Amino acid sequence: MATKIISASFNGIDGEVVYVEVDINKGLPSFSIVGLPDMSIKESKERVRSAVINSGYEFPLGRVVVNLAPADIKKIGTLLDLPIAIGILLESNQITLSDPNKYMLVGELSLNGEINTVNGCLPIILEGKNRGIDNYIIPQGNIEETSLIKNGNIYPFKSLKQVTEFLVYEDQLPIKYDEVVKFNDSHEMEYDFSDVYGNESAKRALEISAASNHNIILYGPAGSGKTMLAKRLSSILPDLSYEECLEVTKIYSVSGNLKNKNGVVDIRPFRNPHHTTPKHTLIGGGRELAVGEISLAHKGVLFLDELLEFDRRVLECLREPLEEKLIQISRLSGKITYPADFIFIGATNQCPCAKGVDKSGFSSCVCTDVEKNKYQKRLSKAIADRIDLYVSVVQIPFNELMSNSRRESSKDIKERVIKARDLQQRRYKDIGVSFNSQLNHSQIKKYIKLDGECLALIEKIYDKYRVSTRGLDKILKVSRTIADLNNDKDVRKSSIIEALGYRKFFDGQII
Repeated sequence: MATKIISASFNGIDGEVVYVEVDINKGLPSFSIVGLPDMSIKESKERVRSAVINSGYEFPLGRVVVNLAPADIKKIGTLLDLPIAIGILLESNQITLSDPNKYMLVGELSLNGEINTVNGCLPIILEGKNRGIDNYIIPQGNIEETSLIKNGNIYPFKSLKQVTEFLVYEDQLPIKYDEVVKFNDSHEMEYDFSDVYGNESAKRALEISAASNHNIILYGPAGSGKTMLAKRLSSILPDLSYEECLEVTKIYSVSGNLKNKNGVVDIRPFRNPHHTTPKHTLIGGGRELAVGEISLAHKGVLFLDELLEFDRRVLECLREPLEEKLIQISRLSGKITYPADFIFIGATNQCPCAKGVDKSGFSSCVCTDVEKNKYQKRLSKAIADRIDLYVSVVQIPFNELMSNSRRESSKDIKERVIKARDLQQRRYKDIGVSFNSQLNHSQIKKYIKLDGECLALIEKIYDKYRVSTRGLDKILKVSRTIADLNNDKDVRKSSIIEALGYRKFFDGQII
């Protein structure tokens, strides 16, 4: 009778329970693994053989067959080494267990029998909990990652020998939740808005963006402070909640990006890919359907500096993620969906020479109108329409740069942002929406009430500037966010006028 061990693989950022079935029969010595394993699992035959022998056991002679069930799901990663080795030892009667299905086992084996850290341990345990599994045997290196699991018996081990002795004698208690690094929601931010001189309108726009996850583009001459402002957006965003922390850590766990995160991602991600980044790196995909930058920025900020230097085909791939907050990737090797709920912030020059207009109105630009138009056309109308806020960042005067006047800190702005977010969550608690920016057209009509004066202004804007329906919706949603920041019950005319000011494109045209 074949031995069955509970293990798991992962699909996207979700775990998939896998049953490792081991059968040993008489015949010519062979070792086969079936059930749609990828190359890393096929190579585990040599790792498992060496690990079993170097741990003091005998590798059985005969025909060894390992089946990974369900057989119609592709299995990826090296985390099935440990359950395969335990299954072989059980089937060959070198160890005995009262209940082989009591534990879920994951881990990669080295040739000397040590258990190496694996990717995707957190989503695997979460899926196990959904299946009613309570006991988990994992590598010692994954202990901090799994510290986010509040309920569950987790047993970390360093070697195959330790695992076999524990399974036989059960002489170790599970780790306690308070023995490891726990979720912490207090951090010292590296950047602060008090470091920024001038450009108060840009600071205000970033506050509006943070209050309701509005997408934003900063434009202006080189050296005016666009990147400096963008890097401080994270400092005014609320701390990650426990549920958000779990979600983000799952993504980083599957993608192998937890090495420098102490096992847990408990601050909002800030991703800043270079402008030469290819398409599959930005949105994800490739042969292995890897996680892209837009998914690594989930629940955080995606900052594209030198926005118009990106390949236009790469920027066009952002259409669906900016609208749907997820990315669906289809390749020959499969189809996958990754979350991509981020605040998009772009920074760009207005022309190739990167010289713009300063606060006094002086322009040192040497580009022709044709060159300017060609450069600005790199941002398509479809992408431009999906941006909520456009903000001009100018070179500030010398006397303002040397001023000692008090500047508002990120802490002060963050308090207003949190209050505005709380207002929105209470307002939309019955419709599954958290922010003004997520409202569709029918929800805008229901929840954003306008008096006669405001309606007349909106009609005038629509007729005069010929904005698209999506553009008009953006103006109304930004107006509602401004009202929330001002603690106004209803949208006022001043909020609409301010929101309209953030819809001016590079050439001053309202879009």
